Amino acid sequence: MTDTLVLRVAGRPVARYVTRPELPARLSPRPYLHPVTTLAGTAVTELTPADHTHHLGVGVTVPDVEGFNFWGGRTFVRDQGPTELDNHGTQRHLAFQLSDPDGFVEELRWAAAGTELLRERRTVAATELTDTAWALDFTFSLTNVTEGPLSIGSPATNGRPGAAYGGYFWRARKEAAAPDVFTADLEGEPAVHGRSADWLALAGTGWTLVFAGATEETRRDPWFVRTAEYPGVGSALAPVERLPLPPGETVVRRVVTVVADGRLRPGEAAALVRKAVTR
Repeated sequence: MTDTLVLRVAGRPVARYVTRPELPARLSPRPYLHPVTTLAGTAVTELTPADHTHHLGVGVTVPDVEGFNFWGGRTFVRDQGPTELDNHGTQRHLAFQLSDPDGFVEELRWAAAGTELLRERRTVAATELTDTAWALDFTFSLTNVTEGPLSIGSPATNGRPGAAYGGYFWRARKEAAAPDVFTADLEGEPAVHGRSADWLALAGTGWTLVFAGATEETRRDPWFVRTAEYPGVGSALAPVERLPLPPGETVVRRVVTVVADGRLRPGEAAALVRKAVTR
């Protein structure tokens, strides 16, 4: 069964949240936001694109939780490379604590091989910034509900340089030309990928997404960026070393994404981020 919730800003639908997607196990089934649109109606997400069928709009996705794959697709194995394994986990919607047209609070269960590993609390809010921009405020907390220690890894921690993806991830709209990517003082994928920055912008044809870590811990996470191969931006929970999560402990991250019509200049992007994060 596929259940959906529609987020609205100023009365206009801007995102569809799918809580119980019908997907094969290889895609690591999980709730996602798609389509996400600008206020003018331009779609800025993709779902199961041909280049990476396990990319599901906007959500939280981790390639390695104690060896289990919650990202989908192949698993990067040290000294072996990307490998097809039967190790995929699932994120299951349990309940909404709050559900309104402008946001929700949700509880999710992360399980693999019949065992619940993590319990997530997800808080999402959609707010109007201007008549051409709105913000998606996305907070997630992951709690180890097992009796033993867990750790979160990435292909980078498993031996693949530059592939520290895992956490909040946005698969953006793919167009004929690759989007531009920039921060306040850097420009281009090679310059911004793998670096921390207060905000990072991805600009395509008639749209701009501006991502900002909204807590001190989130701002320390490097950005995972792709533009040439495919358009996508995410945070990196485990960029260099595995992130330990003892029993009962919780990791929390908050990312605010500005969704704007038009191509923003750096000063415009920075101003909208300040407005979005301090609301």
